[in-house]
Amino acid sequence: MSTAEAPAPAAAAGDSNCRVVPEGFEVRTEGKVSILQRANDVFFNPAQVINRDMSLSVLKYFIAQRETEIESGEARKRFQKAANAGAAGAGAKPAQPGEGVRVLEGLAASGLRAIRYATELEGVWEVVANDLDPSVVESMKRNIAFNGGVAAEKVTTSVGDARLACLQNSYLFDAVDLDPYGSPSKLLDSAVQAVNEGGLLLITATDMAVLCGNHGEACYAKYASYPLHKPYCHEMALRILLASIEQHAARYKRYIVPVLSLSIDFYIRVFVRVYTSAAEVKNVATRLGYVWQSTGCDSFYWQAVGRRTTKGGNSVKYQPGYGPAVSEKCPETGSNFTMGGPFWSQPLHDQEWVAGLLEQIRADKANLPAFDKLHSILTAVSEELPDAPLYFNLHDVCKTLRTTPPRSEVLRSALVNAGYRVSGSHANPLGVKTDAPWSVVWDIMRCWVQQHPVKKPAPGSAAESILAKEPELKADLSRAAQAVSKARQKGVARFLPNPEANWGPKPRHGRPAKQQKHQHGPQQEEQAEQAEQMAEQQAEQRAGDDAAAADGAAADGVAAEQAEAAAEPMQQDGEADGGASEAQA
Repeated sequence: MSTAEAPAPAAAAGDSNCRVVPEGFEVRTEGKVSILQRANDVFFNPAQVINRDMSLSVLKYFIAQRETEIESGEARKRFQKAANAGAAGAGAKPAQPGEGVRVLEGLAASGLRAIRYATELEGVWEVVANDLDPSVVESMKRNIAFNGGVAAEKVTTSVGDARLACLQNSYLFDAVDLDPYGSPSKLLDSAVQAVNEGGLLLITATDMAVLCGNHGEACYAKYASYPLHKPYCHEMALRILLASIEQHAARYKRYIVPVLSLSIDFYIRVFVRVYTSAAEVKNVATRLGYVWQSTGCDSFYWQAVGRRTTKGGNSVKYQPGYGPAVSEKCPETGSNFTMGGPFWSQPLHDQEWVAGLLEQIRADKANLPAFDKLHSILTAVSEELPDAPLYFNLHDVCKTLRTTPPRSEVLRSALVNAGYRVSGSHANPLGVKTDAPWSVVWDIMRCWVQQHPVKKPAPGSAAESILAKEPELKADLSRAAQAVSKARQKGVARFLPNPEANWGPKPRHGRPAKQQKHQHGPQQEEQAEQAEQMAEQQAEQRAGDDAAAADGAAADGVAAEQAEAAAEPMQQDGEADGGASEAQA
């Protein structure tokens, strides 16, 4: 059967037993949906099942939350307030109970995600699946017909620029999903105008080489923020994207509330709700910050861009933030500082949403192909400190001092025993988030080195400067129950290895097979091997076997370097290969 004839037999009431697969095509199934794929004529990446499952789950939770807000009258009040301020677009109206949501997928490619939204979520009444490439939209139509039934009823295709699709439907979508091949920066201004009051934006960025600091000048041009290529770069990438969305929204008297912000494999994905309030927009600068990074050690400090002061209970004044947050030189090494940002300094997640999502995906386990990964990510997110921007990498700190890394539990216990809070980070298995000042962190490490002596540091090195000081805090390295992850105590996995080799970005659709082969060559095989090494290392750590305990490693820091090299490919940030990092998830 020819390709042109594919839709006709596929449209037979959506019965999978009656569907005919055209010659040259293969069927790919995900969740309750199947699509037709022929080579790389339309973009499809199996690795993005995590993104699609997570998006499906967040949208489902949003629909339930929105229905509650509609029934309570809160949604109508918010809409009326926006309408009175002249912010609501022509044709926009307050949501009614039980009417369902209208979703725009601006860059729909194969249409798999749009079809899953329509098929697997009862609260969706229409999905507009848009793409700029007419041939891709024809493929979308073929896949919609192949699934038939609800997909044919609810999914509407559209050919054109996603920005026009947004601008021509101002305030008319309850959710806007943008998952571009690379940077979403050009799409943000129109996206914040398209979503209804209290609506949901779902945004992906895969230009991690840019966002993580390999190309800082490009990041500033795209996002108006300067990144720093440091261990916390994956979280900083999330915060840069959120800051950009916030500033675009502010131009239209709107502001954002992040409900979930994730760094996954080779991309980042944020879920934010958008509201309208001229008064709240005045607080934008207070929600953004700059980071000061020591060039000689791991120490970093941050400060707010703006501040809000209240006098007499009623008078509110907005002013620039105090600064600088640091002295001219680093107090530990005497080195200079580099400045990054501005970035989003407020919480990345709504912990009530995270708890609700965990409960929801457990109930939906049978319908989520990537359940294990979703559960591990959300579990790690649920334990993060909400008010401690950025994190440090324990092994990087130990590499600076040329010492054997303590087990994470030891450092975390010392911080808890000193009266501070501490958590891990979903963005890095070795990440440590804490509200303790760096002076305390370095004192704890000085005490650790006193108990685990190292060779005399090289003259003029950061290690020499830091270890020359006597610790003012006598660190208590004994085990503290609060320092141990609750998930770890229960045996719940927080970081899972990738399920197969070459689990990462894929080439643009239509690219010749030769180029595809090039992108999946020895480099990615090596990354897969390193990811396996990381998984083995984590298993050893859980069992209490600290592989870095050798005295030789203490002398030269090899253990820290190996752990760092194994951890980074696990996150698949694509920083080493600018081209690969631009690939769509």
